[in-house]
Amino acid sequence: MDSVRSRLPDQKPCLNGWSVMPSPVAIEAYAKLGWNSVTIDMQHGWWDYAGAVTALAVLQGAAVFPFVRVPINEPGVIGRMLDAGAIGIICPMINSAEDARRLVRHALYPPLGERSSGPVRGAPFPPPDNDRHRDANRHLILLPQIETREAVDNAQAIMDTPGIGGIYVGPGDLGLSMGLPAMLDRPEPELLGIYETLAAAAKVRGQIAGIHNHSADYARRMVRLGFDFVTVGSDLGHMLMNGLSDVRRFAEAPGGTASSAY
Repeated sequence: MDSVRSRLPDQKPCLNGWSVMPSPVAIEAYAKLGWNSVTIDMQHGWWDYAGAVTALAVLQGAAVFPFVRVPINEPGVIGRMLDAGAIGIICPMINSAEDARRLVRHALYPPLGERSSGPVRGAPFPPPDNDRHRDANRHLILLPQIETREAVDNAQAIMDTPGIGGIYVGPGDLGLSMGLPAMLDRPEPELLGIYETLAAAAKVRGQIAGIHNHSADYARRMVRLGFDFVTVGSDLGHMLMNGLSDVRRFAEAPGGTASSAY
C-alpha cells in the first residue's frame, strides 16, 4: 500500500481550507482560491447533511480534495459522508486506541471495518478493477483529532491502529484540557514540544500530521516543525478579518484583527 502522504496533492505540504458557512455559492468561490483540500465542518460549522452533500459535489467539481469533519464518532454520519463522496474524515475527540478502532469500523468496508455498502454518489476515485470496496479502503484518509491530554498520551497507539491515516491536532481543546486558554496559534513551549513529538511520530509511520492554524505565518512554522497538512483559518474567519481590515482602513482607525473561533 502506498503511504497516505502519496494520496494527497503532489504539492507538499497540503494546504487545507476550512468551511463553516453552509453556502454552495460561498464554498464554490472559496474552493477556487488555491487550496489543495477543503474540509466541510459539520461539528462546529453549520453544514447539515443535505448541504454537505452539495458541498462535496462542488469540491469535486473544483478538483479540490474533499474532507469532512464529522460531529461525532458515529457510523451513520460517517458512512453517509463517505457515500456522498468525501475522501477523508476528520473525527473529533478520539482519545484512545479503542476510539480509533471504532472510527475504522465505521468508515471502512470489511474486512477492515463494518461500513455498509451503498455509495449513493459513488467514491471520488473510480476503481480500476471494479472492486469499489477494496479501492475505498485503500484510498480513504481517516484523521483522528488529537485534542486532549489523554489523546496525546495515547497518540502512538491511535496512530498504530490499522486503517488510521494520521492525526489532526486541535489546539483549542488541547489547551483547554491542559488548563490553558482555548486558542489556535499557541506559543507555549510545552505545547510546541508536544506538536513536534506528534509530527515526528506520524512521519515515522508514513502518516499525515495535520494541525489547525489561525495564520499563514504560524502554519509555515508548523510545516518547519514537521506538519504536512495545515489548515489556515476558515471561510468565516477570512471574511471577518478582511472585512474588518477594510472598515478600519477606510476609517483610518487603528486596531487589531477580528477574532474568530477558526
